[in-house]
Amino acid sequence: MTHTSKTIVFFGTDEFSAVSLRELIERGFTIGAVVTKPDSRKGRGRELQASLVKQIALENNIPVWQPLKMVEIAESIEALNTSGEKPTGVLVSYGKIIPQSIIDLFEPGIINVHPSLLPKYRGPSPVESAILHGDTETGVSIMQLSAAMDAGPVYKQVFFSLNDTETAPELEQKLAALGAQELVTILPSIMNGALQPEPQDDSIASYCKLLSKDDSILDLTTVTAEQAERQVRAYLAYPKTKVTIVGHLVVVTKAHLTSESASILDVQCSDGRFLSIDELIGPSGRVMNAKAFLNGYAAS
Repeated sequence: MTHTSKTIVFFGTDEFSAVSLRELIERGFTIGAVVTKPDSRKGRGRELQASLVKQIALENNIPVWQPLKMVEIAESIEALNTSGEKPTGVLVSYGKIIPQSIIDLFEPGIINVHPSLLPKYRGPSPVESAILHGDTETGVSIMQLSAAMDAGPVYKQVFFSLNDTETAPELEQKLAALGAQELVTILPSIMNGALQPEPQDDSIASYCKLLSKDDSILDLTTVTAEQAERQVRAYLAYPKTKVTIVGHLVVVTKAHLTSESASILDVQCSDGRFLSIDELIGPSGRVMNAKAFLNGYAAS
């Protein structure tokens, strides 16, 4: 049996995971099924929309499973057991906890692509955390999934240098491509047992939190200008960065640092320096540059 014919069950939901799924398909790996979250209601019409991962699977005639609980797919996974050989699981940004009882249905378990240099930033927001903390490097860890969050042994890590200008969507896109390329490169060696994972050092593990809408409000009294600028880039996709300007709560989408104030869009932070807002989403919901906001709102 070749590496491409051994059956894989792929777990994933969003755009980050879609990159790995596409790469696996293009490289000829056998995807027996795709597991993704149930369709969700989005947009103004609140219509049900399928995940990008589901769309890719259907385009390639791959069965799609959307369980509310993992136990619902246990028999279907076992049915993929051919000639006494269990399938291999691959999980990339699925968004749900996988119980050990499901992990045990795979050989050698479930392989996870995680966008941080584990054991740093275990948890749900590693990309945002790397930007928020001003890290000079981050990367991708290919690891073996465990019941404990992001604590499994690591097969390989790929490093990526940061230049302190990346937004979270930009960095996520780069790490998604990096992780997908590394996954398809080493997956054959993982499946045939030639590559074994190394345990993480739990004593130096750090954790990142699940972001919420409450994190979007920028408290200028507690953050430096540098921290504020990082937050704008880290939270650009979600939960965004909001600040009140002349009575209007706006979303800051681009900003830079300055030591002097030239307009009301230069907001002072706790260190005395200023966050200069270059682009924002105004009360109208439209993206506008600083000049347009000043002309339309500050002048009124």
